[in-house]
Amino acid sequence: MSFHRFYASWFDHLNHLVHQLTLAPKPTTPQDNPALLQLVQKVISHYSQYYRAKSVAAQNDAVSLFAAPWSSSLERSLHWVAGWRPTIVFHLIYTETSARFESHIADILHGVRTGDLGDLSTAQLHRVSELQCETVREENEITSELAKWQEGAVELVEAGGDGNVEEKIGGLMSVLVKADELRMRTIWRVAEMLTPQQAVEFLIAAAELQFGVRVLGLNHDNQREK
Repeated sequence: MSFHRFYASWFDHLNHLVHQLTLAPKPTTPQDNPALLQLVQKVISHYSQYYRAKSVAAQNDAVSLFAAPWSSSLERSLHWVAGWRPTIVFHLIYTETSARFESHIADILHGVRTGDLGDLSTAQLHRVSELQCETVREENEITSELAKWQEGAVELVEAGGDGNVEEKIGGLMSVLVKADELRMRTIWRVAEMLTPQQAVEFLIAAAELQFGVRVLGLNHDNQREK
């Protein structure tokens, strides 16, 4: 199966998993948490499957993964090293936290705990902030590594049919793998910091952002082709 076909199948199944998340009832007792945690783990495992398949595809043709022909032009315009930028996760968390906090502010001021993303503890916010700083640093290192590879593009052209071409493309694959590892690690570590209910809300918000960008991008491309 080509990666293009794999992605289409994977994306459809992501829709199915997110539908399961949206139907999951909010926990009313601690005994409800294991069921939610199982759903969270299923979604994270699904993302992990995607990056494993992408790593295998990169070994065969890393360059095509940067071209990402299965993505819309809008999606490609937002890519960082052939995928989404890991730090977007933190912007998403802060946006969701702020929106939910404002919608429940009356309850919170009266000491009522909502248990959702608008109810992050001080310790959770501190851990999220620390991880954001760490992720920014790793992002910058990978960006610098890609820049160095791109600066050596003239060497790639000069090599022509020389065997060094494969070695240089291998360097590009290495950068891509590091970026994907950071993406997966960011999802996993953020979810780990949250309660099961908060993790469900985080994964739904992340997927809905992905779905929304894809729909807009495909609609835009279809309009251009008319």
